[in-house]
Amino acid sequence: MVLSKEEVRSIVEVRHRSPHQVLGMHPLGDGSGVVVRAFVPGASEVSIEPTHEKNQPAIKLRRIHDAGLFEGVSTAANRVYAYDLVITGPDRRARRTRDAYSFLPTLGESDLYLFGKGDERRIYEKLGARLRTIDGVPGASFAVWAPNAERVSVVGDFNGWDGRHHAMRSLGPSGVWEIFIPGVGEGAHYKFEIRNCHGHIVLKTDPYGFFFERAPKNAAIVWDIRKFRWTDDEWMQRRRERDPLRSPMSIYEVHLGSWRKKSASESLGYRELAGPLVDYVRKMGFTHVEFLPLAEHAYYPSWGYQVTGFYAPTSRYGSPEDLMFLINALHEAGIGVIMDWVPAHFPRDDWALARFDGTALYEHEDPRKGAHQDWGTLIFNFGRHEVSNFLTANALFWCDQFHVDGLRVDAVASMLYLDYSRRPGEWIPNQYGGRENLEAVEFLRKFNHITHVEFPGVITIAEESTAWPQVTRPPYLGGLGFSFKWNMGWMHDTLNYFARDPVYRRYHQNDLTFAMLYHYNENFILPLSHDEVVHGKRSLLGRMPGDDWQRFANLRALLAYQWFFPGKKLLFMGGEIGQSGEWNANGEIDWWLLGAGPYHRGLQQFIEDLNRIYAREPGLWQNDYDPNGFYWIDCSDHDNSVFSFVRQNEDGSSQVAVVLNLTPVPRHQYRIGLPRPGRWREVINSDAAIYGGSNVGNLGGVVAAEYRWHNQAYSAEMTLPPLAVVAFAPEL
Repeated sequence: MVLSKEEVRSIVEVRHRSPHQVLGMHPLGDGSGVVVRAFVPGASEVSIEPTHEKNQPAIKLRRIHDAGLFEGVSTAANRVYAYDLVITGPDRRARRTRDAYSFLPTLGESDLYLFGKGDERRIYEKLGARLRTIDGVPGASFAVWAPNAERVSVVGDFNGWDGRHHAMRSLGPSGVWEIFIPGVGEGAHYKFEIRNCHGHIVLKTDPYGFFFERAPKNAAIVWDIRKFRWTDDEWMQRRRERDPLRSPMSIYEVHLGSWRKKSASESLGYRELAGPLVDYVRKMGFTHVEFLPLAEHAYYPSWGYQVTGFYAPTSRYGSPEDLMFLINALHEAGIGVIMDWVPAHFPRDDWALARFDGTALYEHEDPRKGAHQDWGTLIFNFGRHEVSNFLTANALFWCDQFHVDGLRVDAVASMLYLDYSRRPGEWIPNQYGGRENLEAVEFLRKFNHITHVEFPGVITIAEESTAWPQVTRPPYLGGLGFSFKWNMGWMHDTLNYFARDPVYRRYHQNDLTFAMLYHYNENFILPLSHDEVVHGKRSLLGRMPGDDWQRFANLRALLAYQWFFPGKKLLFMGGEIGQSGEWNANGEIDWWLLGAGPYHRGLQQFIEDLNRIYAREPGLWQNDYDPNGFYWIDCSDHDNSVFSFVRQNEDGSSQVAVVLNLTPVPRHQYRIGLPRPGRWREVINSDAAIYGGSNVGNLGGVVAAEYRWHNQAYSAEMTLPPLAVVAFAPEL
């Protein structure tokens, strides 16, 4: 088995697509023995010694090329056997290791077949860097998809970042390259050195890496993510049995780096946050925390929305186990965890996914389909099976390995429309001439179906700002399959209404009533999110008109309206204390405001009490998406800007009557129709003194008499405080 000059050149120039065919031990063609080859640049001497079978021969290899290619032949061996390389360096020191080129592939035909079909749901257990023990040898297997590369090597701190040492083999038409490297352990830093299709050598980070160096560095780190011991079994069991549509859900949206900080320049880590965040969310009564993206991202000001490591929690705040610790602590406290997930786009960083093997591998080649003009990012090619597999498995990964309870999918509208934010001529119609991205639609349906099937109780949430139909209906009915959709229309209309001077609100009553005309089309979440308190939009408090008293009264009324209106709730951090300025991702919430007067602490207490009432009254959440769960008492009093409605559960055992007076004028002896007679207890009054209000109210409740009003058989006269919301529940 003599090497040709071309084979020698391909090895020493690191161009061979399958170096395992040349390197390692192979039987001689005539069956008379074995030949062993090793490419060890910088070695003075190389020999092999049997690992297990001591009766097999040791072989001293001779140098056959000055670049470090060695070869040895033995006729004493009649078959291939396990061996160690003994490598002597220029300093005459010898080291012993198993030969990376003596191991069979760690991926089988079925793995590659399913990946090529886009159906390998646990591909994150196959590609990337995985700690393994093979034939009693601990090490790490590496695999990466780069079908158009001329050559791929693993480089790291274990081989001097030298691509000559561990060139990978190509596993045929799958486009996957693979190698097992003995002795590589947890904590090793690595990248892939790729000779791309243009012959250029580039360093790429691992698309399936579990852990990365802290930015601005970007090497992946070999890591075992299965060593954390979860203690949230009770939570996980309850999650499987819970119907999220008929359960309470008030979500506290958090940017982890700016909730609390150690100092002006250093954020708290995952573990450090666990105690204070769990205590605060539990005290405030929120049912869920939603984290802005926690996947690795190089650019901090992107808030995590420009992901460079889809399978790794960002190392800014600690290790993967540290994030697991935080999620586990939230679960033990009965708090769900939702994570923002970003399959709509990825950044152009040349060391990450962009033009990974020299071609538009993960993205589209044509910028009319492959590039976002608004964000300067690239769009995934959802029609390529391996890309769809990468993303679908990524969703399952966060549910499987990190126990997240929900994925909020960012920028869904940008995925659905080929002409999103494009002028005529800047986009390519689909095969039917339309503007719908059919491949993205199919991906979303598949992702939602598989996620819900494999992880019952996990929710998916679409941030979708258009009128695309059936976003939250099952794929078998033609829907996209999401559990929930953000109600962006409700958010815009409501904020526009509350930003108006109360004297003009009589002309805009429909801003608060319009949402009920389409409410039952989807399963809506009512968001007051991070997007509404940045980029010059002002804070929620800053949007409110009037002096300090009126601004806080308006904000309490806005939040009460959100909590009592049908749909699940989401509030971005800082909104619960009436933060004055916009959110600053480089700072932290202005917690000092809680000591700056009664208004901020009063608002915080108000949210706490709203959550307590919300959790206690099934009528406020059990029938969010059932027409029987809501009806207007009266929404026609434009002159006084008064609204009233009832929330109730299916059997009427929980009813809450809600009245909004959205002018600064108190209304005395204002009659409201009610569905049943007797005393109705005032369960909350946003004008109470404890919240910073003027303390106008109804002395704890009203009595409904048999006096028909507002198409109700009973009614009661009540006092409506200024710029306030009052809610009543019957004393049964």
